[in-house]
Amino acid sequence: MSGPIVLALRILLTLSLISLLGWMYYSIWQNVRQQGEILASRKVPGINIEIRQKDSLPIARLFTQPEIVIGREPNSDILLTEETASARHARLNYHHSQWWLEDLDSKNGTILNSNKLTTPTVIISNDEIICGKTTLTIRLQSDSSVTTTQRI
Repeated sequence: MSGPIVLALRILLTLSLISLLGWMYYSIWQNVRQQGEILASRKVPGINIEIRQKDSLPIARLFTQPEIVIGREPNSDILLTEETASARHARLNYHHSQWWLEDLDSKNGTILNSNKLTTPTVIISNDEIICGKTTLTIRLQSDSSVTTTQRI
């Protein structure tokens, strides 16, 4: 008689364990889905870059992707043509709600506002970046649509 009772208890324990695992899986799935929706709703604010290369007219480009590679490499987002620039010269990267500039171990270095870049640095509007003989002027787009008025 104890055999059927032990079997029933084992089946009950197995069903409880399966239910617990199913509930944990469902909870984790809901959390991952919610976090994915939050991340998907975040948008990278656009960045306008005016590119001035020697012997050519300035070009203004708008970027909305979170990473922009600058260099002579053909698949660079900003293609540089002069020999003083490296194949992968620098990178603009959006994270932690800010745009960052990083030198990618370029031969001649990257200059930010007349200072040689040694570590990844946050950039702001009107910053000037020099890669080789090319000058890039940054204009960040505001990611807030709220306008403020001053009351007197």
